[in-house]
Amino acid sequence: MTNDTARILVVDDSPGTREVLERNLRAEGHEVRTAANVTAALEALSRDAIDLVVTDMRMPGADGMELVRHLREHRRGTGIIMVTGFATVGGAVSAMREGVDDYLPKPFSDEELRHAVAATLDKVRQRRDIESSDPVEAPDGLIGASPAMQRVYRLIARAAGASVPVLITGESGTGKELVARAIHYRSPRAQAPFLAVNCAAIPETLIESELFGHAKGSFTGATAARQGFFVAADGGTLFLDEVAELSPIAQAKLLRVLQERTVQAVGSDQPRPVDVRVIAATNKDLEGLAREGRVGRGGEGSFREDLFFRLHVLPIDVPPLRERGDDVVLLFRHFLSSAAGAASMPAPRITDAAVEALRRYSWPGNVRELQNLAQRLVIFADAGVIDAVDLPTVMRFVAPLTPSASAASGAPPAGLHRSLRAVEAEHIRAVLESVSGNKTRAAAILGIDRKSLRERLKAAGDTQREAPDADAP
Repeated sequence: MTNDTARILVVDDSPGTREVLERNLRAEGHEVRTAANVTAALEALSRDAIDLVVTDMRMPGADGMELVRHLREHRRGTGIIMVTGFATVGGAVSAMREGVDDYLPKPFSDEELRHAVAATLDKVRQRRDIESSDPVEAPDGLIGASPAMQRVYRLIARAAGASVPVLITGESGTGKELVARAIHYRSPRAQAPFLAVNCAAIPETLIESELFGHAKGSFTGATAARQGFFVAADGGTLFLDEVAELSPIAQAKLLRVLQERTVQAVGSDQPRPVDVRVIAATNKDLEGLAREGRVGRGGEGSFREDLFFRLHVLPIDVPPLRERGDDVVLLFRHFLSSAAGAASMPAPRITDAAVEALRRYSWPGNVRELQNLAQRLVIFADAGVIDAVDLPTVMRFVAPLTPSASAASGAPPAGLHRSLRAVEAEHIRAVLESVSGNKTRAAAILGIDRKSLRERLKAAGDTQREAPDADAP
């Protein structure tokens, strides 16, 4: 595929439709193959490298959706345009969910076809660039050279050059806000404001006012007008962290802002135009919330499916630290150096045993946990050296055992004669320390609810962790 032409497969049971599509696509300089059904299409795909498939939805035998599923399973890099004479909103949403890049209802004009083909081929080029093996320099603020992070850097570069919404997903502590900032400061909006909003930290009764503003007197306590984050970020970027926590009403207003590029303050009847690039982030399965009819706060309603697709224009999944290989060591050395510099101390040396323990640990708190550990060890490192014994017990427990006199004599290695409850309690303490005592974040990392976390802390005798400020942001 060149920048202007591609190899396209047209799949339709109507000879007339195949002929029209083939003629129009060849006129644009593309190389075109045709197939009358899914079986013939699969044969063509096995013979040739196809860049784009334009397929009818309803055909005798296997339908277009079955072809789409085959392509997404076996040829993820191939673009797909679905054509149908039975277009519905539900059908379009279902097709997009299955992996269709664009959706053309019949009848469509030559211009609509050209636009859909050009846009889809651009997506194909972007996907192939992202999967390229050429190394990419890390943006400012991000550290790592693993293949997983290389893919993130390529997506950041793509996102920076566009002005469409971005949805960043990933576990807590992976650095989603750093990715959002990298996109903003590499974009044409870099000189305009970047505002970050934690949707979960704002009470549900205030979220609309905080995001969209309010007029004076619009509710009790509104003694003055407030412009809201969207107006404050005009010309720049608004980062909505934990976007799954938005109430249904706030979701509806956010959708309208994205669609109409205007914002209407609470209590006002005058919409105001805004030019804001929205980057959203979540550590939850947002698509699953939309599909299953649940909201992040656990109330009634759902995360709007139409809002999900508005936000999901350019998705970026930030990998957990356990999937980043030697980035763990690279990051740890960086955090040690930064913490030591801030304390006007030389950076401690790390032994091979400590490095191996860091590599083997699963890092449930991700980069945030690693950074907190480095800061703590700079203070407590003995004689400027960090050894495996200086690490939390939960990390030493998974470190490889080195030959020793006790091992040679058949004695069990230190730490193995501990109860499962003791190991669990140590792990919970380590996770809590990694998030500065925030029980909500710790519970999310551990995969349990806050009530279960409190019960386990109580069983471990950690009553001091129930202090009122333990969950302060």
